[in-house]
Amino acid sequence: MEHGTWLTGLLVYLAAAVIAVPVAKFLGLGSIIGYLGAGILIGPWGFKFVTNAESMLGFAEFGVVLMLFLIGLELEPQRLWSLRKPIFGWGSVQLFGSTLLLAGGAMACGVDWRLAVVAALGLAMSSTAIGLGVLGERNLMATTSGESVLSVALLQDIAAIPILALLPFLAVVAGHEAGGGWLGAAKAVGTIAAIILGGRLLLRPMLRWIAKSETPEIFTAASLLLVVATAALMQAVGLSMALGAFLAGVLLAESEYRRELETDIEPFKGLLLGLFFIAVGMNIDFQVVLDQPFLIAAVVVAFLGIKAAVLWAMARLMPIPQIERPVFIILLAQGGEFGFVVFQTAAQANAISAPVSSFLVAAVTISMILTPLLLVVADRWWIPALAGAARKNGVAEISEPQSGPVIIAGFGRYGQIVGRMLFANGVSPTVLDHDAEAIEALRKFGWRVHYGDATRLDLMRTAGADKARVIVVAIDDIEQSVDCARMVRENFPNATVVARARNVQHYYELYELGVTLIERETLDSALMTARSALEQLGWQPHQARNLALRFRRHNVAQLAAMAPHRKDEARLIAVAKQGRQQLEELFALERQQAAERQARAGWSAADRPGAETPPA
Repeated sequence: MEHGTWLTGLLVYLAAAVIAVPVAKFLGLGSIIGYLGAGILIGPWGFKFVTNAESMLGFAEFGVVLMLFLIGLELEPQRLWSLRKPIFGWGSVQLFGSTLLLAGGAMACGVDWRLAVVAALGLAMSSTAIGLGVLGERNLMATTSGESVLSVALLQDIAAIPILALLPFLAVVAGHEAGGGWLGAAKAVGTIAAIILGGRLLLRPMLRWIAKSETPEIFTAASLLLVVATAALMQAVGLSMALGAFLAGVLLAESEYRRELETDIEPFKGLLLGLFFIAVGMNIDFQVVLDQPFLIAAVVVAFLGIKAAVLWAMARLMPIPQIERPVFIILLAQGGEFGFVVFQTAAQANAISAPVSSFLVAAVTISMILTPLLLVVADRWWIPALAGAARKNGVAEISEPQSGPVIIAGFGRYGQIVGRMLFANGVSPTVLDHDAEAIEALRKFGWRVHYGDATRLDLMRTAGADKARVIVVAIDDIEQSVDCARMVRENFPNATVVARARNVQHYYELYELGVTLIERETLDSALMTARSALEQLGWQPHQARNLALRFRRHNVAQLAAMAPHRKDEARLIAVAKQGRQQLEELFALERQQAAERQARAGWSAADRPGAETPPA
């Protein structure tokens, strides 16, 4: 900024935001478009109130850092571990699939392979700030698509380590001296390990000591210091500051200071995140765009199209409801702020030239500006079209508030039996399922089933979860079942959760969430089979029934006794063997006592109708 003070700069930024954002919201464009538009207007290509936009972008990126810290606070380590498959599975598919297709397309157009690889790596990254910012703005973070976007974004932050380590090697191939890639990677891994270890041992005692001072402003300062220190440490070894802040948040997710940290940091996050979008708007180099408008338009359209194709294929294979797929694709198709870092680092390492770096940065910035506009288009035409198609098939998403005493989440072969039993006894449950074809088939038989993803907090509120007395989790997919149970336990504590377990491991995961009414789907059917087998061997029907009931009680108690030892294999096996031996001894003793009673009565089992003693 020329001929001004920090006070003038603050006045310009706040005035631009206060004017542009309400106007954008009034026009239905969303706050992010408002911030981006404000940045363009006050930047070097607008009214030139600010000319040194690049330095502001580095400071404004701290808004993204604070956002990732707050997201980390919402994810306990155990829940983050449960997301490992989508993070490293689907996240890798998006990153490497997009990189391969982008690099292959560039080389097919005659681009040098080194430039193609660098460009593909940068363009394959998505904007964490826009993606998670939109999810937070729309209250979609708890949805299936929201968690999928978060998983991909986390993988991209983790991928910063190998990507930045790779760039100097590309420069070596080009004939320039560069090194330290693997050493940098080792430093990065060591730094992450130090943050995790230090967080486990030091963070809580430190916050406890500061809280004892009973000085709220010092606790706020300590919260900011924690985030700043973690981000600075990660930046010092060339890693994503946001990833470090996220790790710090996860480490504190189970602490007693979680809510206070959120309250202290939330206002700073919102303001700095808005400043980040303003800085992105200021940093777009329109001269590059004006010099090669058709080429840059072709590049933007091509890389958005390629990434969208990869994401569309992923969305069809992932458990993302069709109505949520447009948001998932749009939020991950654009370029991201980490692309700026890749291209600038590549230019400094002489892997690409400075003009090419500016060109690619401009392409990424334009894609980030287009993203909110594409969301507006999707909101007005694409998503309503999907909803209209769903309504034609009779599977419109649940929208009218419900107030039934019971909610059944999942109405497959298991949930239908539960529903029939309740309906037969005069109880009308609210039924949710996200399989459109199954819902259409069920409605032909007279079932009133609502379309909706039971892992979404907003839909469960609409379904009446805050008033329901019982919520039956009968979802077939284990991960979604656990996610639903966790969400219900956290947000609707007054409702009793009755859950279906596919297997013992599923039982343990639900048990650890505090769900106590869990029924394994195969237990009773297997016991009925065992009863039939005993009857065919000569046991009386009532005796076979009593034995099955006794076995069931013992098995349920045994499973509860084994639950605390599920991670200790040796102890788990020992408890299981002990329980099996106790059951066998109990049944053997009962058979012996029954035989003795009959012997004292002076007649054999064969002489007595309905004998208690099984055949020899």
